[in-house]
Amino acid sequence: MAAAKPVPCPSCGFRNNTAGSARCASCGAKLEELGRSKRSREDELGRRYQQEGVSMQWMLIAFAVQSVLTAALVFGLPMVLTFLDFEGQGGMVVCIPVWFLGGLLVGMISPGRTFIEPAVASLIVAIPTTFLLIQSQTVRTMPVFLYVVFAAIGILLTLIGSYIGERIQLGPPPKTAE
Repeated sequence: MAAAKPVPCPSCGFRNNTAGSARCASCGAKLEELGRSKRSREDELGRRYQQEGVSMQWMLIAFAVQSVLTAALVFGLPMVLTFLDFEGQGGMVVCIPVWFLGGLLVGMISPGRTFIEPAVASLIVAIPTTFLLIQSQTVRTMPVFLYVVFAAIGILLTLIGSYIGERIQLGPPPKTAE
């Protein structure tokens, strides 16, 4: 029996997808949907970085990544290095790059286009984190609405980080034939 012919992905150009696969092994695009459609190559390249749906599996993975990074760097690191004090506003300032990094990591490891999952996971992590940091402020106090603004900035940067991670993972778009 002859081996099945590899199926090229019309979205990213990956050539080693096994026949009968539902999604591309490289970018996660739906192969049968893309193969049946009569879209032009330009349309496919334009859709390359668009998210097609929300994956609960990657939502949980993003939540785990964001939770571990936030707990380790914002709450755990000051326990080990006592000269660091991330109470109140200091903790919120540290949360923003931590959440960006979490979004970047999830974007780099996820198979396919996952932008929304890390942002929603950051929102879920930001609620109790913000509450704990408000409760922990003693010396350097900040109004509550600024905590909400900092959390929103962190969630936005998570979305940007996940998009950058996806772009790093997918690499540059394939060249079009002129």
